[in-house]
Amino acid sequence: MAKNMTINLRIWRQKGPEVPGKLVDYTVSNASEHMSFLELLDVLNEQLIASGGDPVEFDSDCREGICGSCGVMVAGIAHGPQQLTAVCQLHMRSFKDGDTITVEPFRARAFPIIRDLVVDRSAFDRIITAHGYVSVKTGSAPDANAIPISKDAAEEAMDFAACIGCGACVAACPNGSASLFTAAKIAHLALLPQGQVEASRRVVAMVDQMEAEGFGDCSNYAECEAVCPKGISVAGIASMRRAYMKGVFSK
Repeated sequence: MAKNMTINLRIWRQKGPEVPGKLVDYTVSNASEHMSFLELLDVLNEQLIASGGDPVEFDSDCREGICGSCGVMVAGIAHGPQQLTAVCQLHMRSFKDGDTITVEPFRARAFPIIRDLVVDRSAFDRIITAHGYVSVKTGSAPDANAIPISKDAAEEAMDFAACIGCGACVAACPNGSASLFTAAKIAHLALLPQGQVEASRRVVAMVDQMEAEGFGDCSNYAECEAVCPKGISVAGIASMRRAYMKGVFSK
């Protein structure tokens, strides 16, 4: 039988990007230990709507840790205290009855707040648009084994391709760097034959766009890797730096 909990929440409320925000206290007295954290926010919003209040705005979609649209700071940690877990998959059994939990939006200069816990992460889209794709003609879909790719390269490419673009790496970084996200998007293409044709041009274009968006530089804190729900390795950042220098000097 599910155990009910009383959870105290301190949630950042902000009506718009130009309006000052503040932390507001709420209590959910009928939280189930089996709820996800977003389901807890759903219950809170039902309470607020029933009492004539404004619901808390937050992003979500798949709620399966796949899409990357969710993402908030839970108790000061991007996606919360459970490692390798997106906030939509963080369950209330990770907390104790009577806990007080502070919930804030991802904070970074390149992620302006839209309302409450919702931030504008379109800077990521513009980094991808800069050249995070393969534009050369590759023909129709080949048979799975038609292009020889080593097992190590294929597995490493899949590891980087697991990035869901949630922005936790930016929120956790003291510099607000998007290096882990950008490196993952560069690496998973550069490791495969189809992506190697444009590899040099791609890394220069995407890194330059990342800097233009106002993200900070990487200082090797590795906080990004610590909070990444998919466990993306910071090794990709080193590869991106090397490739960027080669690309700049090969122009």
